[in-house]
Amino acid sequence: MVWSQLVSFSIIDVLWAFLATCFIVACGLYKVSSHLPKKCQKLDGVVIFQDLIRYGKTKQNLKRDDWLRVFDVPKRWFWQFYAVSVCWSGSLLFFYLNSIFLHHPLPSWLTWSSSVLIMTTLLLLLLLWLHSLRRLLECCFVSIFSDGVIHVVHYLFGLVYYIVLGLTALCSEHMSFFNELLNWCHILGCALFILTSLLQHQSMVLLAKLRSGKSGNVETMVHKMPTGGGFELVSCPHYFAEVLIYTSLWVASGGLFTWGLVSLYVFFNQALAAQLCHDFYKCKFESYPRQRKAFIPFVL
Repeated sequence: MVWSQLVSFSIIDVLWAFLATCFIVACGLYKVSSHLPKKCQKLDGVVIFQDLIRYGKTKQNLKRDDWLRVFDVPKRWFWQFYAVSVCWSGSLLFFYLNSIFLHHPLPSWLTWSSSVLIMTTLLLLLLLWLHSLRRLLECCFVSIFSDGVIHVVHYLFGLVYYIVLGLTALCSEHMSFFNELLNWCHILGCALFILTSLLQHQSMVLLAKLRSGKSGNVETMVHKMPTGGGFELVSCPHYFAEVLIYTSLWVASGGLFTWGLVSLYVFFNQALAAQLCHDFYKCKFESYPRQRKAFIPFVL
């Protein structure tokens, strides 16, 4: 049993480390590709790479062959990621609560997680569920999606990502040297989670207002220059908030190595997306504030 648990945890660690590495490499390749001669930027390999990492508005000016457009799906399908996460993490939370308070055995496919620390695991599953629920509600009732697209690989990855994320929360184990600090980790993690969730929600509301009038009705699908709130400092404060939200989960976990890897992956994932958006804004708006960074104020 112990050996199977160690193998499970090591597989999850390797998976998140692999994903983090992939996006570190992708960030580097994007920087390199942006300095290639125009002739090289038209090579099939470069175009396919750009097609995979771009979505929404950052994909509009990408010159692609028609066969590549076959793999496009609407960006508005983002809501399905959070719907899957709400259902999945909610189910895991339900099973776990039943096992603790009603002493019902976990399903056989979850028994390998029986040694996790109860309080930390419950908190991580709850925070993950709340985050997914908020993002689902924002996608359905706040955000105004254009006709932007995402690659089908990106779409399928997003669906699998939230399933693996829920399992990662369920696998969170306690390390003995956090015994005295654990309660403080919970409190600090929850506080950071609330503050950064509010920042992300404010950013999503400001983006939606760019396309709606005072009545709340959609008036345009044109991409406008965002202003106000965190947008005064960075192009993508919602991406910065996403990194901080996952950092809060890492803090709430007591600084577990696995959640450190998850946070590292999210950082480089959001860094790449933010840089693409930042470059898009600078190209589209001649008066775009040059002091704005991509997604970390005054730094990046």
